[in-house]
Amino acid sequence: MKKYIILSLSIVLCLASCKRDFEEPNPNAVTIASFWKTSDDAVKGINAVYSTFKRTNTTYSRFMFYHGILKSDEGYGSGGDGGLNNLMRFNQTDYNTSLTAGTWANLFVGVFRANQVIANVPNISMDPVLKARVIGEAKFLRALFYFNLTLYYGIPPLILEPSQPGDQSPSATTAQAYAQVAKDLNEAIPSLPTAYTGLDLGRATKGAAYALLGKTYLQQNKYQPALDAFSWLVTGLGSSIYNLTANYRDNFIVAKENNVESVFEIQFSENLLESTDDDTDESRQNNTGTSIAQFFAPQPVGFGDGGARRWLVNEFLQEKTTTNAQDPRLAASLLFDFADPAGPGATQVYGQSWQARYGLNNKNVYFRKLLNDSYKNGEGFRSPNNYRMIRYADVLLMYAECLNGLDRTGEAYPYVDRVRARAGLATLTIAKPGLNKVDFLTQLKHERVTEMCGEAWRWADLLRWGDLSPALASRDADFATFVVGKNEYYPIPQNDRDLNPNLGQNPNF
Repeated sequence: MKKYIILSLSIVLCLASCKRDFEEPNPNAVTIASFWKTSDDAVKGINAVYSTFKRTNTTYSRFMFYHGILKSDEGYGSGGDGGLNNLMRFNQTDYNTSLTAGTWANLFVGVFRANQVIANVPNISMDPVLKARVIGEAKFLRALFYFNLTLYYGIPPLILEPSQPGDQSPSATTAQAYAQVAKDLNEAIPSLPTAYTGLDLGRATKGAAYALLGKTYLQQNKYQPALDAFSWLVTGLGSSIYNLTANYRDNFIVAKENNVESVFEIQFSENLLESTDDDTDESRQNNTGTSIAQFFAPQPVGFGDGGARRWLVNEFLQEKTTTNAQDPRLAASLLFDFADPAGPGATQVYGQSWQARYGLNNKNVYFRKLLNDSYKNGEGFRSPNNYRMIRYADVLLMYAECLNGLDRTGEAYPYVDRVRARAGLATLTIAKPGLNKVDFLTQLKHERVTEMCGEAWRWADLLRWGDLSPALASRDADFATFVVGKNEYYPIPQNDRDLNPNLGQNPNF
C-alpha cells in the first residue's frame, strides 16, 4: 500500500510543477483541415462510415437484430439477459439503457461520419467520377442510418452538417425524417454504380439505393413512389442484375455471400489474429465480424439470448411443396425438434442430433439464418457471416404489396409466384386465384413470414400494416403489455434530452 501512496504523491507534485496549457492543440494530431486533401482521404473517409456497421455491439453486430426480430412477434428474450428480456416485454423505465440509447448514439456516429464526407469531399481535387461515387455512398449510408433512427425512434433530429459543440438540433417529425431519407437516396442514385468487384464488394449500389428508397416510401404506405423505386429492380435495368438463387439456403451461409439475390449486404470477416474472441470493449472496437451468432445460437453452443416463437413453425407447415415435402425454408430459417421431418433424432444442431442435445420434449425454437452451423460446430463473437440486409425476394414481395395497395392486385400475383416457386410451392395463381385487395394483403403477410423470417424486417412490417397491438399476445406473450400509442417507438434517450432541450419525447414516455 505504501508504494501507491508514494506514487500518488509524486504524480501530484509533478502536476503541480507543470504549467501546461491543456487547451493547446496537439501538433501531431490529424485535423479536419489537414486530412481531407486527396482521393485516398476521401476513400478512407467513406470506409470509416461503413465501419459504423461493426462499431461495438449496438448496430449490425448485434443490437439491430434485437430491435427488428426479438421485439416483434417473431422472437423474445430467451436467455439470462434480464435487461434485454424486459425490453422485449415493452418494460422500459431507464431511457438511457445501452440497448436503445446505445443504438441511437451509434447511428448518430454514422450520421456524423457521413456528414464529414458529404461536407469535405467536394473540396478535394480528384477524379470526378470517384468523387461523385464517394459522396453518393455517404448519402446512401446517412439515409440508412436515418431510416433506422426513424423506424425505431420516430422523431430524430436532422443533423445534416458536421456537428459542432453546442449544436442543439430540434426533433424532426417522422414525415420530415423519412423525407430526408428519400432526398438523400434520390441524390445518391445517379452517382452510384450498378455493381462492384473485388475488395469493393459491399459498397452501396444503385440497386441498393432504389431498394431502400422503395422501403422508405412503402413504410409510409406511399405505394406509387415506392412502386416507382422498386421498378428499377423488378422491371428495369436491375431486373437483368438481380434474381433469386436456386437454393434458398444459399442466402444465409458464408460460402455463398454476395450472390445474385443480394441487393445490399453488410460485409463481415473473422479477424481472430487481431484480438481475442471475447466480448470486452476493446475486442468489440477491433472486431470486423458480428457477434449476433453467439447470442442467437442455442445453448451450449451459444448464449441462447434470442429465441423464436413456435407459431412461426406452424406458419410454414400450412402448406407443403408440390412434391408433398416440407417447405425447405423452414429448416433454413429455424432450429427446432422437427426441422428434419424425421424428428429430433434426425434433426442436426451443430453436429449433434436435437435428441442427443435436448431430449425428446424440448420445444424451443431458434433463429438459424445468422448462424454458422453450415460449416462449424461452434460460435463466437467474430462471425464472418454477412448480413443480407436487402434480398431480391424481399423486393419482389414489396413490389407486389405496392401493386395491391394501388388496387392492381391481379398484376401483383406473378411476383409472389416467383418467390413461392423457388420454395417449391404451388404458385399463388394456382393455389389462391382471384383474391381481393384485403385477402391478398392477408396472404402477403403470410408470404413475408415464410420468406423473411428472422431477417430483421418483421417489426417494420407490423408497424407499416398497423398490426402492433396487444392482440399479438396470442402469438407472443410479450405483447400482453404492449401499449398502443406508446410502444411503437423507443423513448428518446434522456441523456440527450438533458443536453439538448430542443429534443422532444415520444408519446407516453
